[in-house]
Amino acid sequence: MALPGEHPATDRQPTTLTVDREHPRVRLDQFLAARLVSSRSQIARMIKAGLVTLNGVTARAASMVRGGDRIELAPAPIAPSQPRSGTAPQIEVLFADSELIAVNKPPGMVVHQAPGHSDSTLVDALLARFPELAAMADPDGIARPGIVHRLDKDTSGVMVVARTPSARAALARQFKERTVRKTYLALARGLMARDRLVVARPLGRHPTERKRMSVRSRAPRDAVSQVAVLARFKEPRVTLVRVRPETGRTHQIRVHLASIGHPCLGDSLYGGGAQGDLSPRFPRQALHALALEVNHPGSGARLEFTAPLAPDFAALLREFGLYPDPATIRKWIDVE
Repeated sequence: MALPGEHPATDRQPTTLTVDREHPRVRLDQFLAARLVSSRSQIARMIKAGLVTLNGVTARAASMVRGGDRIELAPAPIAPSQPRSGTAPQIEVLFADSELIAVNKPPGMVVHQAPGHSDSTLVDALLARFPELAAMADPDGIARPGIVHRLDKDTSGVMVVARTPSARAALARQFKERTVRKTYLALARGLMARDRLVVARPLGRHPTERKRMSVRSRAPRDAVSQVAVLARFKEPRVTLVRVRPETGRTHQIRVHLASIGHPCLGDSLYGGGAQGDLSPRFPRQALHALALEVNHPGSGARLEFTAPLAPDFAALLREFGLYPDPATIRKWIDVE
């Protein structure tokens, strides 16, 4: 069954920006990164591809922008409209309108194609369901249509995806300015002593292992996670926690929990050793993005999307004797 807004019109016209008269003199790449809420590396690739003109002349990243200048951005090349593999994976759509889509990403699915990941991705699933997203390539032309945030491959749960360039900019700005509210469930090893704690430990790349993040990085960035205990299980010794990350660093929740001695159950990267008989039955990190609150990019209305528990996560809770109903899950989200 088609959802409302399943096939919105696609606008492939150039984008024109006029710099305010009072705007201070600044480099073009800095101006566009702030205006489009994109990284400077993305903007640099877009400029290098010849997609940007300044007052009608092909621009350079170091070109200086002044008040009254006119910047034109040509549309990026359209990404392939078909999934890379023969059969696209199915994806549970929680909500869709003409501006955004909310989905429940299953564990084991990579968000978008990257080196070392050749399996079908969330982007493949989205393109199969919403083919017009092919026109939503990033400003630099890379095929991440509408993606404004990510979940790790083996983390399940809710994600939002933009359907228009303006929605992408609005949602990206909310993540950058930390006005979204993210609620995760995690099963952590051991019994946490405190019911509430705030983990405020800056994160960055591990000093020697580039695939890992660490609280002992040489170039850390601020990272804050609020942790609340929901249930403790004595056999095995596991704690169910709700985590609200105030920042969005790579692997943030997994690293923060590991840093306080309670890594996610099943986390092979940060788990720190054998995990007993549970490891073969739950071979991924026990982390689920339960709920996400954002402002609608068009109306501004506050929206909350909740993702049903992944089957393996729910089954593990049942093994521990916990059968959460909708009222319990609502309480987990709302409890302060």
